Amino acid sequence: MNAWTFEGQPGALGDTVTLVEGSSFCVCARSGDILPGDAQGVYHSDTRLLSRWELRVDDAPVETLALIPAEPYHSTFLGRAHPRPGRVESTLLVVRDRYVGGGLREDLRLRNLSEEPIGCTVAIYVGSDVADLFEVKAGRARHVADVEMAPEETGLRVFAASRSRGARIVVESPDTPVTAAPGLLCFRIVVPARGEWRTTILVNPVIEGEESSAWFPVDHALEHAKPVRRLADWTRRSPVVRTGHSGLAKALHRSREDLGSLRLFDPDHPEDPPAIAAGAPWFMTLFGRDALLTSWMVLPLDQSLALGTLRRLARLQGTKSDPLTEEEPGKIMHELRFGVESGVSPHGGHAYYGSVDATPLFVMLLGELRCWGLHEGAAEELLPHADAALDWIEQYGGPDGLLWYQRKTDQGLINQGWKDSFDGINFADGTLARTPIALAEVQGYVYAAYLARAHFANNVADAETERRCLTRATAIRKAFNERFWLPDKGYYAMGLDGAGRPIDGFGSNMGHCLWTGIVDEERATAVAAHLMSPEMFTGYGVRTLATSMGAYNPMSYHNGSVWPHDNAIVAAGLMRYGFVEEAQRLALGLLDAARAFGGRLPELFCGFDRAEFPQPIPFPTSCSPQAWAAAAPVHLLRCLLRMDPWVPYGQLWIAPTLPHGFGELRIKDLPVAGARITIDVPADGRSAIVSDLPDGIELVTEPRPAITNACERLPCARSLKRP
Repeated sequence: MNAWTFEGQPGALGDTVTLVEGSSFCVCARSGDILPGDAQGVYHSDTRLLSRWELRVDDAPVETLALIPAEPYHSTFLGRAHPRPGRVESTLLVVRDRYVGGGLREDLRLRNLSEEPIGCTVAIYVGSDVADLFEVKAGRARHVADVEMAPEETGLRVFAASRSRGARIVVESPDTPVTAAPGLLCFRIVVPARGEWRTTILVNPVIEGEESSAWFPVDHALEHAKPVRRLADWTRRSPVVRTGHSGLAKALHRSREDLGSLRLFDPDHPEDPPAIAAGAPWFMTLFGRDALLTSWMVLPLDQSLALGTLRRLARLQGTKSDPLTEEEPGKIMHELRFGVESGVSPHGGHAYYGSVDATPLFVMLLGELRCWGLHEGAAEELLPHADAALDWIEQYGGPDGLLWYQRKTDQGLINQGWKDSFDGINFADGTLARTPIALAEVQGYVYAAYLARAHFANNVADAETERRCLTRATAIRKAFNERFWLPDKGYYAMGLDGAGRPIDGFGSNMGHCLWTGIVDEERATAVAAHLMSPEMFTGYGVRTLATSMGAYNPMSYHNGSVWPHDNAIVAAGLMRYGFVEEAQRLALGLLDAARAFGGRLPELFCGFDRAEFPQPIPFPTSCSPQAWAAAAPVHLLRCLLRMDPWVPYGQLWIAPTLPHGFGELRIKDLPVAGARITIDVPADGRSAIVSDLPDGIELVTEPRPAITNACERLPCARSLKRP
């Protein structure tokens, strides 16, 4: 079973805590213990370094008092030891400060709250199966026969020779000797009266036989550790948002933290901006579709993620045909993995290319980044990769001009759009659609990709390329509206199946089509009404599949659940076509859901109606934090501002339409065209004052036209001022 064949999610992790930093993460119990037997552990490079990490004081578990979350990579676990003999209450406080990044650092403190010294034994039980992440996900993790757990002078070495992977556990405790035995670290200590004892334990990864240090070393202050400095810099450079809507404020704050912690820095290209991981715990690596959509949605917050994502994906762009990985020349990859099952070194990674939408999304994002004022050198650098992506669409898409998918072997994903579970694409009666499949939203992405490329051509007066791209876009739009529209139902089919039949499932896919502008304007009213109907809108968000469909299940992964990123795109599509009230309702519902989840939107939640249950129901195995869910509040804010930069044409469109009761809004230091602007929206929510606009940029205080009539000309470009 190859890494990418797992569809859906593994079993529930229960009431656990997840800490993340880049490609490293830790899943543990609320006590701080890592309990054996399920998916808990410390992971790095898709490898579980620790599968057990249990603290005992005098051979008894520590009673949990509190979990104090801090940064995404750091939490404090408070507990107390069992009462001493002859005492009713415990007087020994246990504090575990845990930092995750490139391994693990744990600062352990025992504080004596009594008037006499306390002698005790502190033990940490250690286990490691050195399992590949996908073995854990699929429930196939087993103890590797040759795992060596060798005591060292200052700790343990856990290593699997057959996998060339493991960890070295180092104890930094100069005043207290440690006794190390296979599976055990032990300290015999005396905690002074009203005093404390402390030690620090580091877990350093060993990957392909090479040890690397955890990212929180003990030889300098924590504030100088690389993750701390990176997050501080990310926070400093992020725009400052002040809003009277407490739910929006909390969601944006949490999103900024989560997005900062999920960034991926390429060690082979340290000069590049970062890309972003898809989400914890199972997707802490680069995914093409996820990273591209996330980067798009967070452009008002930061544009370096988009540039870093595009550069990283360009380096991994397909160059040959390989049916096992589904690589093809020009294709943008789906997923990058580093585990044992990928069979490669962590520096190279193993790419799988089984997604149909990442390739047009790559071109779309490059075009959108250009609208925000991307440096011309970066555009010139990436444009050949965009052309290669369009070549792939034309060569491999299908003879009818639409873009289809079908896996190349039985080891690939069956469905290769964003609803990629095996049962995610189905007819109204619940019958599964059979491949090859042409998805509705993917045709919209392709349409928008050709328009983006046409803009690049227009800017350099390349009339031939501009005309060719507009011709392709026009043909795709015409074919989409002819073949996907279901006149008897009043909505667009989810896709076409291998026989060319419309897949008449009623889902959220058509909301993406509004976002890209491929929908005929005279049909948009019917589409908006269907999306916001009781069959689809729960009160918290739009379902992936309507309640009237045969496959509907509000507790499923893709057949009736609510996905925040999906909803942010749908809201933007509604707003694009002028359905302001509908977009506001959707945005407010999603922000209410965020409030119920403590400010952090999960990957997805169940699609039960708000009238039935007074709060959104969690999906048991939802990723959290998750990149495009974290990006959703940022995209919603842009949607409500109706903000569209057109820097190459010297214009910035802003026409706020904030819901009633939002109060005043101020966004300071929002990056546009290399400058930092300030946007003030008064309490009426219907106007904007913009300060510090860069020279040559005109503020347009009206919504940008949807321009949904075919593409005889570039959308807006002919009516805008040329640069």
